[in-house]
Amino acid sequence: MDGTGLSRTARPVSKLPDPWTLGLQQGWKVLGHTSAPPPVLEADVLVIGTGAGGGITAELLTRAGMRVIMLEEGPLKTSTDFNQLESEAYPSLYQDSAARKTDDKAINILQGRCVGGSTTVNWTSSFRTPSDTLAFWRERFGLDDLTDDAMAPYFQQAERRLNVSTWLTQPNENNELLRRGAAQLGIPAAAILRNVKGCWNLGSCGMGCPTNAKQSMLLTTVPTALSQGATLVVNTRATRLNIRNGRITTVSAEFHDKKMASPLYPYVKSAIEIKCAHVVVAGGAINSPALLLRSQAPDPHDRLGLRTFLHPVVMSSARMAQRVEGWAGAPQTIYSDHFLGTQPIDGPMGYKLEAPPIHPVIFASSIPGFGEVQAGMLKTFAHQHILLALLRDGFAPESAGGRVSVQSDGSPSLAYPLNDFVMEGARRALLSMAEIQFAGGAQAVLPVHEQAQPYTSWPQAKAAITQMAMVPLQTRVVSAHVMGGCGMAAEPAQGVVRPDGVHWQVANLSVHDGSLFPTSIGANPQLSVYGLVNRLTQDLIVRLGGKAEALA
Repeated sequence: MDGTGLSRTARPVSKLPDPWTLGLQQGWKVLGHTSAPPPVLEADVLVIGTGAGGGITAELLTRAGMRVIMLEEGPLKTSTDFNQLESEAYPSLYQDSAARKTDDKAINILQGRCVGGSTTVNWTSSFRTPSDTLAFWRERFGLDDLTDDAMAPYFQQAERRLNVSTWLTQPNENNELLRRGAAQLGIPAAAILRNVKGCWNLGSCGMGCPTNAKQSMLLTTVPTALSQGATLVVNTRATRLNIRNGRITTVSAEFHDKKMASPLYPYVKSAIEIKCAHVVVAGGAINSPALLLRSQAPDPHDRLGLRTFLHPVVMSSARMAQRVEGWAGAPQTIYSDHFLGTQPIDGPMGYKLEAPPIHPVIFASSIPGFGEVQAGMLKTFAHQHILLALLRDGFAPESAGGRVSVQSDGSPSLAYPLNDFVMEGARRALLSMAEIQFAGGAQAVLPVHEQAQPYTSWPQAKAAITQMAMVPLQTRVVSAHVMGGCGMAAEPAQGVVRPDGVHWQVANLSVHDGSLFPTSIGANPQLSVYGLVNRLTQDLIVRLGGKAEALA
């Protein structure tokens, strides 16, 4: 045992049968897992990425009878590999070993890089696209068909397919503290829907679900597509869409050694050429616009890579008298949208409050201080409570998001300015979280800021936060929600793709992931991707000459 009272090794979990073991034995076509793929592949549709967008797309296309190849730059890791260990999960399941950052290193970004993408490692929070977000898209981007009523059937189908439902188990103490503190101040808080089935309430969702309870693309749509004849190619990165006369002719890709944990220095073992009639790019925001940029896709209005949004996150840590044990139990089950509704959507930046899981590596690498200061924090690890605020970016003129570009080696880069408008929202969020934590009984609150120290009363914390220099690098900012960069719009001057997800200038190219969003969502985005891509894929199947079926 260490000083926190935690075992240095993961808690044992009784392993359930891994459906991938049986599927591979039965002949699922998975290339690049144990040997290099062949140099040439052919399909009706190539789906690049196996996360929320790619997974939904691949299942629907294969059910419509089309030959589908799913291309994934990350490895195939399944419940057999998930041991609740941060030291294993971050290098093998995340982009850049969970250390992807903006150009100036001011924002750390968590994104999945494995079969299932971020759905394999997210915390299962499921929200439909908020009504005011859809209304803004209709008004500002001409997306007239995106009404609540029009989208409702597609959300319902996704929710049934992925078992998105109310979490009936009592929230863990970390989440309950958000509810209790907010209630003391008259601030409403509510339960978060989760896409789980038979959840063991372990709390290690971010390291891959060891019990196959999380209804991620790894467990649902990707296996379904494989069982109906699709091919999955892993450890393989799409490098270029070869475009001629307004159409993609082939796609070039590189297979790299499956043991490589990061794409930064991939050992390229072989080049692959993929022939297909249609390409669906679903690599996630950052990777999808970067692929189009590497391919020199037409961009006459200079929209590609622009308006990339992050829901910039600031955090507040509190020490409680009682044990909180934020690593145990469902990670995120309570939220408050109170501070999203207190100003116009295009006014001062609003924010959503949630309580994230607390694991040692993420905690130690996020809180300010080092040496004795950090050691002191870690000694009280079991008593620490964390709140986070998701800042809703992309709605005000001062919040235009960032821009994706590509470096000389073709790797993606994101510049995201943390300007005064964003940082003013961050200050208000830190104030709100500190007040709620003191109302919930905190002995001390530490805003996650380099100038901060633990404060023992709300007046003391309020005075200190009001005076802090809200500047990049001193204010700790993170993100797990990357959106935009290939925005959709009714006019080509406003977006990269049409309202049906097809590229404005490349006829056989669709984008089916969060990079479509013209702004951020203002909520955890996975269900927004599921619902929108469900609709877009059903329409795509009809355009390709097939018969679309609802997502079952």
